[in-house]
Amino acid sequence: MTHAPAPRRRTVLGGAALGTLATAGLTAPGAQAAPVAGPAAPGDTAPGAVSYRDKQILVGGKPVLVLAGEIHYFRLKKADWQSRLDRAKAAGLNTIATYIPWMWHELPDGTIDVTGRTRPERDLGAFIDLCHRNGFLFIARPGPFTMAELKGEGVPERVRKDHPEIVSTGWNDAPATTPTVDYLAPAFLKEMRHWYAAVMPVLAKRLHSDGGPVISLQLDNEIGMLAWVSNSPDLTDHLTADFDGWLREEYGDGLGARYPFTGEDLAGRRKAIRNPEDAYGAALMHDLGRFMRGRFARYVTELRKAAEEYGITGIPFVINIHGTSDSRAEPFPIGISQLMETYGGIEGTISGADFYLGDLTLRNVTDLYLINAFMDAINDKDQPVTALEFDAGHADYGQNLDSQTSPSGVDLKTRLCIAQGAKMLNYYLFAGGFNPKLDKPAGDGNDRIGITGERHGFAAPVDPEGRPGVSYEPTRRTVRAMGGLADVLAPMRTTYDDVALGFVPDHYLTEYHPPKLESVQRVLDEAVNTRGAGPRGSLARAMLLGGFRYRSVNLQAGDLDPKGVPVLALATGEHLGAGLQRRLVRYVEAGGKLLLSGRLPVKDMADKACTVLADALGLKAGSTLTDANRFWLSVTAHGWAAPLPEVRLSRTQLCEPSRGTTVLRELSTGKGCGFDIPLGKGRAVVITTDYQCDLTFWDRAFRALDAAPALRHSATDPGVFLLTTADGERGRLLHAFNVSSGYDQDFTVTENGKPLFGGEKLHLPGRTAAILPLGLTADGLRIAYATAELTGAADGRATFRALGAPGGESVVVVEGAARCDGARVSTEGGRTVLRVRRAEFTVRRG
Repeated sequence: MTHAPAPRRRTVLGGAALGTLATAGLTAPGAQAAPVAGPAAPGDTAPGAVSYRDKQILVGGKPVLVLAGEIHYFRLKKADWQSRLDRAKAAGLNTIATYIPWMWHELPDGTIDVTGRTRPERDLGAFIDLCHRNGFLFIARPGPFTMAELKGEGVPERVRKDHPEIVSTGWNDAPATTPTVDYLAPAFLKEMRHWYAAVMPVLAKRLHSDGGPVISLQLDNEIGMLAWVSNSPDLTDHLTADFDGWLREEYGDGLGARYPFTGEDLAGRRKAIRNPEDAYGAALMHDLGRFMRGRFARYVTELRKAAEEYGITGIPFVINIHGTSDSRAEPFPIGISQLMETYGGIEGTISGADFYLGDLTLRNVTDLYLINAFMDAINDKDQPVTALEFDAGHADYGQNLDSQTSPSGVDLKTRLCIAQGAKMLNYYLFAGGFNPKLDKPAGDGNDRIGITGERHGFAAPVDPEGRPGVSYEPTRRTVRAMGGLADVLAPMRTTYDDVALGFVPDHYLTEYHPPKLESVQRVLDEAVNTRGAGPRGSLARAMLLGGFRYRSVNLQAGDLDPKGVPVLALATGEHLGAGLQRRLVRYVEAGGKLLLSGRLPVKDMADKACTVLADALGLKAGSTLTDANRFWLSVTAHGWAAPLPEVRLSRTQLCEPSRGTTVLRELSTGKGCGFDIPLGKGRAVVITTDYQCDLTFWDRAFRALDAAPALRHSATDPGVFLLTTADGERGRLLHAFNVSSGYDQDFTVTENGKPLFGGEKLHLPGRTAAILPLGLTADGLRIAYATAELTGAADGRATFRALGAPGGESVVVVEGAARCDGARVSTEGGRTVLRVRRAEFTVRRG
């Protein structure tokens, strides 16, 4: 689990046999085609092989959809393990995941019990074997750090006491306020190996390749999170010496121009790093973040090396990425930025999101979309999107009856993740339990292993006593709905329009910010207000609700080819690295279309002047106006942006153009804050004000760049959007969402101007979603389209769930002959048209 800065943002969160782990694929008309999966790599098709390829997870060469639930064996009596697995089985889960806490298995004398010789609940192998006998696969999460609301975050307190040099020192020599440590300190690595030497052989005996259930292993947990949320970097003597060497290698003879302390001895340089001054504060924040990326990657390499030496081979390793807070995910890309070098393009390793968003609404739907999109921007062509901690439960984590998510939350989040290509979801926490007493009293008030008191997981679908909670049934319905379509969903690839949202990881190098420095605060203010989704989140939200099925691209990975990325949207503040500014100039000059939202970049990430992009565009940044002191800042539309009403906004950067067209102007000065500028073979639309999420305005901005969504719907109220997935062999699916607050929507859908679903209206109640076939082959049935949700396919028949009100009509069109009890049947050009007025029904071939 993830912790929030302070206080912690939550305290508790809350199968079928392998043969049921099938997959499903989706593709949307007019979308960027998903590559057809190639032949399996050698060894992929061995019966027990676990791998990933083409964004799929493969078991024995077959794509699977992993639907897991987190159950903490160490918080349950051994006699209760089976009852919790029964609950998981009844919910339709096919996999069990669990943390394996070092601090629980280590005894007061420093020895480690993983066999149950001291307590039955320490018999890790017995729990995994029981999962296996019940038909579950297994995801192991052995740390060393596990968090999970355990004292010491799962690392025995003995480790810190025995090795005080690993305990972190933060800014201004202040002691760390969290139990973080210097991950690469030799003493900690030695202790890690002591733990891995005990736990890994238990897992190695049970790998799927050897006939066991273990299909994946997570390396550590939320690496770097503790130092980030406390703004207390791990500035031990060991780390600062390492950082000092990195700075010298990175900047060479130019280091003195960046840092005034370069000529001092190591002790002086260490003091200057821990106690930074304003002159170099922003540069230090940026450089320390870049350095830590590589250091985390080295740490993960050490973990993986140790795991492999103790027998863990032939399964994917997973990195858990943290970063949501208060039902939002604006800071989540900080976690991606921190850990991108631990998994991005690393063979045999995939990433997993760790998110807690509660309900999915108009307010935060783009947050989840960007979590998946930005993670995938770092992934390579094979690495799939996954969620290692997918928030389940009703969210009353404080057991105070002051919070409750709606039943629709888990369903909407699950469906959005799957529509964006997620192949593994772990519902966390699925079943609660109890924190046992420590073997040796610590005198800390309750002497239990966890910080949540005796009971743990009171908001989970299954409560500590094993009773189904209010969220159990909604979770069960969702899991069973997705499991019923697993054969279809598992091989699917997400399909996109020709528009991408730029991801700049360096905009998120703000996790370690020296306090009370003006240069640092300037970068922070600009970054937090604009990065990722744009000011007010308007850019990313307008793209999604405006109809674009957009992907994200990592702008730091290399130059963009306008043929591959015809249109690029980017949210940025005044700070953007010189290299990236030059990259954007080259992109537009080569024919790329750029939509820039936020501020005109005029500085680099060290807060030094840098106007490469502004100069190329012929824009000169002027003053920035705000709505402070009763100044009613307003903006008017011109050119292609008109006609639109005058709009009240909160912040506007005025700029002076030397060419192009001004499309937005600040009312009192008449000066521009929106521009359309030709550059080379391309074009840029630059919006330097925090324009609201007006879908008409943003649609016009993209149309000015010759970009429009291929899929359109006729719904007039906000909240409806459409995504698509495809499998080159089977066809495609349309994922329709209505995240409005309970407002039903009836609408038609077109693709490139042509009607879909035969022009029939779709009915989507508020806060629901549906998966609809479009040209899909499902177990011998070729379904041209259906206005009802496909719920399963087997033995030449397909089952459906109606979306409309009771008594409403669903239409299913099948290529060739088909039948359905009680349906009105007609034929059209070799197709069978079935009109059905039932809530659930079955269509049969022939």
